[in-house]
Amino acid sequence: MKFLLVFDFDCTVIDENSDTWIVKCAPEEKLPNKLRNSYQNGHWTEYMSRVFRYLGDSGVREDEMKRTMTTIPFTTGMRDLLDFIGKNKDFFDCIIISDSNTVFIDWILKAANFHEVLDEVFTNPATFSGAGYLTVQNFHTHHCAKCPKNLCKRKVLEEFVDKKLQQGVKYTKIIYVGDGGNDLCPVTSLKKDDIAMPRQGYTLQKMISQMSEDLDPVQSSVLVWSSGIEILSHLKLLIKE
Repeated sequence: MKFLLVFDFDCTVIDENSDTWIVKCAPEEKLPNKLRNSYQNGHWTEYMSRVFRYLGDSGVREDEMKRTMTTIPFTTGMRDLLDFIGKNKDFFDCIIISDSNTVFIDWILKAANFHEVLDEVFTNPATFSGAGYLTVQNFHTHHCAKCPKNLCKRKVLEEFVDKKLQQGVKYTKIIYVGDGGNDLCPVTSLKKDDIAMPRQGYTLQKMISQMSEDLDPVQSSVLVWSSGIEILSHLKLLIKE
């Protein structure tokens, strides 16, 4: 019996959006209007590339960014949840699929000592250039019309599950924990034994509710959560079954 836990990161594991939190490093903690208004729908990674260039031009360096990022609060109950998963790895494989970037997630998980709880993290690759600027690339290319250009979480999830199947691991259930619009695509790929866990009051929950109203409900069970403790309670029940 093995369960796959899939987590979004921003506003799910942590209680903020890491990409907007980094603006605290900018002069006067804000971006110029021209830069802020340059975002085009579906092209978030390109937008963040411009933000990182601006921070670099403003003299913001790696150590300051790291200090700022590691002050982001975890969502209520998430530390307890991750502790529990770490102690029960016989039952749970655990991955993150996020539209953040490798540098931010790595800093935050390592500072809180949770990096070993995760089997894999799928997110946009980022590195610091020789000049000290943070650069970010698209995670992959895909042909999904519903997802942002740089990341289809459904494709990532399906490829991971296929890879594990080839290694002889078949999951009893997939439990998908998220909050945002880009979590809907993977949630619609879940089967009836799986569980979608949208965060209370966030976009994903509203979209799933709308689908039910339109008589096109997701196939999986849906369990709404507002704290990691609720997710933890459910995982304890699953282990006992």
